[in-house]
Amino acid sequence: MSLNALLAKALAQRSQLIADAKANNTDCYRVFHGTVEGVNGLNIDRYGNAWLIQTFHQSLTAEELSEISLILNKLDELCVIYNDRSNKNSRILNPLDKTVEAFATSEQVIHENGIQFCSKLRHEGQDPLLFLDMRIGREYVKANSKGKSVLNLFSYTCGIGTAAAVGGATKVTNVDFSSFALAAGRKNAELNQVESVCEFVQSDAFPAMRQLAGMKVGGRRNQKLPNYPKLSPTQFDLVFLDPPRFAKSPFGTVDLINDYQSLFKPAMLATKKGGTIVCCNNVAKVDRQAWFDALVRCVEKQGRSVTQYQWLDCHPDFPSFDGKHPLKIVAIALA
Repeated sequence: MSLNALLAKALAQRSQLIADAKANNTDCYRVFHGTVEGVNGLNIDRYGNAWLIQTFHQSLTAEELSEISLILNKLDELCVIYNDRSNKNSRILNPLDKTVEAFATSEQVIHENGIQFCSKLRHEGQDPLLFLDMRIGREYVKANSKGKSVLNLFSYTCGIGTAAAVGGATKVTNVDFSSFALAAGRKNAELNQVESVCEFVQSDAFPAMRQLAGMKVGGRRNQKLPNYPKLSPTQFDLVFLDPPRFAKSPFGTVDLINDYQSLFKPAMLATKKGGTIVCCNNVAKVDRQAWFDALVRCVEKQGRSVTQYQWLDCHPDFPSFDGKHPLKIVAIALA
């Protein structure tokens, strides 16, 4: 099947989703998830007043880009931005013409279920400022934060924290190492007039989590520990844990395949009895049930128990081959 036919089929399958998005004041969603829908490494998203096309394996030809743009603009005439990230380091390779470049590097406002988020489709980082597959997580947190304290770990641009604050949280603590990401998070809070509820902690997640959990801050062998913000032991009603696949720092190693527990344990200990921890794992080869079983064992080792749990499945604009999406999200209630 040609690229045009595959894209047309994907758009047809999303007709109800797109109609629902419009009714729910949502103008950001995926329209083509290439790995599953026929072109590996090609993703096409709507971000407000723009179509964002990204390639991760092979660059589009000028003809392919023109054909895709034509189909998209029949659906909605928006600015088309192409970010070719097919290099090994995922950096954007291609220049844009001046008008499109000006739009791509300017701040825009996008909407998801009525919540406003800042967007800039080319910036000093690589990824868009809002991950669209996490919509289900933001919806869950918004619906379950009223009157609660919320800890948002690896917060990036604080989409989860913003949703919690809009949902009526009494206090939201966002933790991320990136000053750039937290600056975007502050803008998101301001856009929704919830900045008085939101706190932004620029810190490596390991010392932040361990201090909040009342644990000693340590580091990797022979690593001198840099300075870090000092935090008092605190427990939260709702903790959201969404780490990257792999990262190293002097304080520890984030490894979602081999050692999720080193992240989960302090985050769980910072969760109140009767509270909920939402855990995310975006590695496709991690088996969902085996990962969940390991989380339960970790809870029980600390003398606590799981009272109930709920899997949060991605929306249909992020299809999977067999119903097993790489992004696994589970909300666990703890006693």
